[in-house]
Amino acid sequence: MDHSVQTVLSMKGIVKRYPGVVALEGVDLDVRRGEVHVLLGENGAGKSTLVKILAGAVRRDAGTLEIEGRAYELSTPREAQTAGVSVIYQEFNLVPGLTVAENIFLGREPRGFLPGFIDQALLVSEAERILHGLGVVIDPRSVVRSLGVAEQQMVEVAKALSVDARIVVMDEPTSALTEREIGRLFMVIRRLRERGVAIIYISHRLDELFQIGDRVTVLRDGRLIGTRVIAESTRAGLIRMMVGRDLTEQFPPRGATVGEEVLRVEGLTRRGVLDGISFVLHRGEVLGLTGLMGAGRTELARALFGADPIDAGRVWVRGSEVVIRSPQHAIRLGLGFLTEDRKRQGLVLGCSVTENICLASLDRFSRGGVMQAGNERAEASRLASELRVKTPSLGERVLNLSGGNQQKVVLGKWLCRSAEILLFDEPTRGIDVGAKAEVYQLIRRLSAAGKAILIISSELPEILGLSDRILVMSRGRLSGMFGAAEATPEAILRCALGADAA
Repeated sequence: MDHSVQTVLSMKGIVKRYPGVVALEGVDLDVRRGEVHVLLGENGAGKSTLVKILAGAVRRDAGTLEIEGRAYELSTPREAQTAGVSVIYQEFNLVPGLTVAENIFLGREPRGFLPGFIDQALLVSEAERILHGLGVVIDPRSVVRSLGVAEQQMVEVAKALSVDARIVVMDEPTSALTEREIGRLFMVIRRLRERGVAIIYISHRLDELFQIGDRVTVLRDGRLIGTRVIAESTRAGLIRMMVGRDLTEQFPPRGATVGEEVLRVEGLTRRGVLDGISFVLHRGEVLGLTGLMGAGRTELARALFGADPIDAGRVWVRGSEVVIRSPQHAIRLGLGFLTEDRKRQGLVLGCSVTENICLASLDRFSRGGVMQAGNERAEASRLASELRVKTPSLGERVLNLSGGNQQKVVLGKWLCRSAEILLFDEPTRGIDVGAKAEVYQLIRRLSAAGKAILIISSELPEILGLSDRILVMSRGRLSGMFGAAEATPEAILRCALGADAA
């Protein structure tokens, strides 16, 4: 059978409207057997809505959906699963306290001879068979909470195949993986492709698409822009399709002036994690911090924000020595922390845009213990407008916003608090190139307004394009420091690998 020409999925004229928002307007998508079909677009372009319709989680308002020539409504996730559709979401859908085998066959466990009992031997052997077919070495008897992120992702893939999925959707599958783990995932994807499984792959990392994809469909503002063969496409061309313009000046120019010192750190140490970290940060400066995964970057930010204890070291904020014992104390000192995991640590997803923006500043809007709702709304409206947050209303739950707009809401929370020292941990992770350019502009505007910003990023182009100075960490220590003019990818990588001494 020629995998390249047999259509497995055909979605035509898909429409989905919400009050005040058109999420999808007449979108077409066809996916062939044995291909990796990339779904590309800015946050808010409609990718998630299209996937939710395919997964049976959202009902379309118009359009047709066919799988291998048969029309489906897919009103529930169970119907989608029965039709051969499996979705591996960015946030895994696993039960941490159960074993790998129990997660793979959850709700479909093989029954034993006696009623109410599970055939454990068959459960484990079937899980082993599926994992072996993927080329994955994981003990099916292992408890899922003991596995790393990459192994948990492989369990999700195995779970998808256990229901004989013909169409597998992978949503940002590499966002939390190392380079080696990404290579392993790509090997598994190629095996699935050889077996004729159709894969819909969603990612904002354009370089990956050229490694793993066959065709790409681009959405913008809920509309289909086009479908291209990836081998015949260019990065610049895909960006132009996504954003409707060239992003030739992705990184805004650096600020002209850097002011006085606002943060000084000397000998910051946390045994086994941080070893004698020293640096200064100035008003109006963007200080980049990079290094390989596990180098201690996030741990440094958490220690500065009082989220983790330190064993030794001294910290000065605006010239006064301080001992930051808690995040609440850090906030009172004028620090704000945009965490790497905005959904779990930066936002209350079930609350509104207004509530999230004002979350760290409730004392500002309270009079005699009574919240001043009008003042809250006015401040949230001002900041949402300034940050260009795209939302149907300020009362919209943050859960329903795109990743880029969620990040803006987190930033708005700290601007509402008037934080002067901002710690940004992976500020553009999981957001598209257009939203990234907006975040970069915001960062530069904040530094021009006198904010002192420490940016932690794994992306070298981001660190090189944004930073006035660059710090490099390796195994818990500072291994290098560069001015913007002297920094090169090669020099930074040498330091990250520990080849140069600090």
